[in-house]
Amino acid sequence: MSFNEQFDQHGAWRREFALRLKLLADWMKDHDLLDAAVQERLQRLESQVRSDKVMVAFVAEFSRGKSELINAIFFAGYGRRIMPSSAGRTTMCPTELAYTADVPPCLRLLPIETRLQTRALMEWRAVPEKWTQIDLDVNDPGQLALALEKVAEVRHVTKQEATALGFWLDENIDDNPLVGPDGLIEVPKWRHALINLAHPLLMQGLVILDTPGLNAIGAEPELTVSLIPQAHAVVFILAADTGVTKSDLAIWREHLITGGDESISRLVVLNKIDTLWDALSSPEKIEAQIQRQRSNSAEILDLALEQVIPVSAQKGLVAKVTRDDALLAASHLPDLEFALAEGIMGKRQILLRTAMATGIAELRLEAGRSIHMRRRDLAEQMDELRGLKGKNATVIKQMRTRIEQEQTEFDTSGGKIHAVRSVHLKLLREVFHLLGAPTLKNELVELTHRLKQPGIKFGVKKAYGQTFERLREALQKAQIISCEIHNMLTASFKQLNAEFGFSLQAPKLPELPRFENDLNLIERSHLQYLGVSNVFRLSQADFSERLVRALATRVRVVYDSALGELELWNKSAAAQLDAQLSERRRNFGRRIEAIERIQSAASGLDERISDIDVRKDELDLLDSKLQELTEHLSGMPAIQWTAAADA
Repeated sequence: MSFNEQFDQHGAWRREFALRLKLLADWMKDHDLLDAAVQERLQRLESQVRSDKVMVAFVAEFSRGKSELINAIFFAGYGRRIMPSSAGRTTMCPTELAYTADVPPCLRLLPIETRLQTRALMEWRAVPEKWTQIDLDVNDPGQLALALEKVAEVRHVTKQEATALGFWLDENIDDNPLVGPDGLIEVPKWRHALINLAHPLLMQGLVILDTPGLNAIGAEPELTVSLIPQAHAVVFILAADTGVTKSDLAIWREHLITGGDESISRLVVLNKIDTLWDALSSPEKIEAQIQRQRSNSAEILDLALEQVIPVSAQKGLVAKVTRDDALLAASHLPDLEFALAEGIMGKRQILLRTAMATGIAELRLEAGRSIHMRRRDLAEQMDELRGLKGKNATVIKQMRTRIEQEQTEFDTSGGKIHAVRSVHLKLLREVFHLLGAPTLKNELVELTHRLKQPGIKFGVKKAYGQTFERLREALQKAQIISCEIHNMLTASFKQLNAEFGFSLQAPKLPELPRFENDLNLIERSHLQYLGVSNVFRLSQADFSERLVRALATRVRVVYDSALGELELWNKSAAAQLDAQLSERRRNFGRRIEAIERIQSAASGLDERISDIDVRKDELDLLDSKLQELTEHLSGMPAIQWTAAADA
């Protein structure tokens, strides 16, 4: 199976899961089991499974065949090259290929001059008028390929302009671009490219990040500290004839996180093995040479041998277009596609299944609580009605008076419930303040000040360490306060259960420590960027400010995610209380209605008892159906990946 076919399977799995979730939501709504918290949980689960993105970052020095590899894996179906791929430098700016339904097929290009401002790259995404947009015709491969050639466009600028744009450092002569005969320096015309394309894989949530070479990566901090670390897979491309060069090693060490984060699949492609296909050498000698380069690359990069895959992207593309199975097998492209599918989709599905299982279990618990409450109310009514058998009208009237008195007492007990909510919300506001935007901005003030200092910043790593320590402390304080809220809710719910016969249970507390792990990854990517090679870039105040703004953007995402879970947790507790209050009020109404029917007709008592028996049976069926639907979701089979050799 090709990567495309395996990704299609992943997309089909997600669509079926989302459909089953929607059917569950419709069923719960029809049976009055959809309170505000349950509805939001269902919407979040459906949104998560429908919009789940899988990003693959392709990283390489120039002329390693990176764009050709992207063409071979993803775009061979067009029957030609789509991404520009030729000798020399092609992708001059970072390029993202994705699909957004409400945006027409287009190529959007951000001018390189935006680097002269300190606004972070993520912030520029919200300023569409600053991007140059070119419409794309997805049904015309020629027009598509021609339009995408713009990502290779360059400008020629003076040394002063190149310095201001971040492409020239007087202190780092070896890594600077060549100066032309006219004294001008070639730089990319565009800072970033966004391609919105209705390609089947992109429509299913695949995002492809095509990065330029070492000099361009170093000049754009957000690539290293934001985009690449957020990729679910990083494909690092080497040339088979050269192996790991000095510049390759610099990219690997300085711009790729190489350990600690098991959520990222890392593959190294030893590309252009066809350059080693020598008619004067035996197939055995050629294979031995390829394996030698493979072993040496794995050793230098400190990777397992199976993470280094020899490939010929060019021959693989030709083989797919010409349907040459023998050439395709010789290119080893299917081996890479299987490794990508297993490493990306396999892990993504495990993560999705875990998240879905947790969410569905919570749904089952919350909806089951409503059913339990209804069942207990019916049991109370049954006991009351059976106790009235053989009683005279006076006793029945006394029963009605007692129910009305209970209802009055219940209505006047709202103060206790209001007090619980008031304390709950007060503590919750403290948490929201800890993780809010103003607090985050204050936490980054010192780091921003340190980075803006002129000259070489020797204490910047220490400043980063102190900043992240404070950020982690904020999460820890939020967790402590959340625990206090949870304990208070548990005690309050226990008291309300005892007084009013509720079945309230404080929802499971969100685990905020896992967001500390996200902060650790962000810190590591930034500290890695603060190495010796970037010390001179950091001496530029505007560059440093862009770096800290990129940091703020990523940390804001982490804090917002934590707040989102806390909000859902809060809604779950409030909705549970609201649902049981409403159910109890309805129960009072049903009990009084039953007494009225008994008073007005001699046969009313037996009819009412029979009616409650029917409703109990209906509740049992409702509970069984809820169990069946949720188990059906949780039991969806996982995709079984088939290795290329077995396909």
